[in-house]
Amino acid sequence: MGPTRFRELGRFLLLDSRAKKLLPVADEVLGHSLFDAFRQSEDEYAPAAQVAFMVVCTALAERAREELGAEPVVCTGASFGEKPAVGFSGALDFPEAVRMTAGLARCTAEHFAREHRDVVTQSFVRAPDGPLRELFADMDARGAWHEVACRLDEGFLMVSVREGELERFQKELRSIGALPLYVMRPPMHSSLFTGLRELAAREVIDALPLRDPVLPVLADQDGAELTTADGLRHMLLDHFVRPVDWPATLDALHARGVERLVIAGPDALFGRVESATSRFEVVPVSPDRAARPATAAAGV
Repeated sequence: MGPTRFRELGRFLLLDSRAKKLLPVADEVLGHSLFDAFRQSEDEYAPAAQVAFMVVCTALAERAREELGAEPVVCTGASFGEKPAVGFSGALDFPEAVRMTAGLARCTAEHFAREHRDVVTQSFVRAPDGPLRELFADMDARGAWHEVACRLDEGFLMVSVREGELERFQKELRSIGALPLYVMRPPMHSSLFTGLRELAAREVIDALPLRDPVLPVLADQDGAELTTADGLRHMLLDHFVRPVDWPATLDALHARGVERLVIAGPDALFGRVESATSRFEVVPVSPDRAARPATAAAGV
């Protein structure tokens, strides 16, 4: 999930037949109109934006199942994508997936309103491995805290730093030939966030009526195969404190003999990196493609 804007997803939610069936269910769980809340929200990661994104991913995953002519054998979701993946796997009914997504969004907003307000996550590309390791070693030597939040591809990472270090970090990235991209506030996936993990467990995850998944789920932290409710619960909790390792997840898919990777949902990153495109037939099932005829959406 990147920044989620109503102008990009609103039309899909309004017109797609699957989304139109899911929206009333989400409204009942939330106690208000998700569509209206999403339209009125100015925060690209607000609870309404997160639930709307989950609804879109769920609708598109069902579209993919129905129209691509192949049953999925395994599923995974990178970062926020864990939430729709858990629902799609059969481990959680859709109303509970909505409740989980909204509850975790509230926990995250509550935590970062009072804790770790000086931490941000910087994404960047084209970072050569050796110079990047030297850059990190220099940061260690001067006591500048940093932590990898997400590995997307070779030279493509998201790293959390203190906001006071951000400008210097960006300059040092450029000095080694890397290109800084966007800065995430609030940050994500850090060992610092044990308090958020505990809050999410207490308020949301411990009470989830999770079942063993029908489809195996690969954890986005390391590609481990999860086939039990307990394994999914740990993955959801580790989301807050462990980095995403997308290349490791793709390695696990490749090792299983997977050849076609269907990306269900808006995607500007995970299906486009070389570690995905070089080894899989990547089939994007996105909101804009869903507006086309079914044959076009299936890549025919």
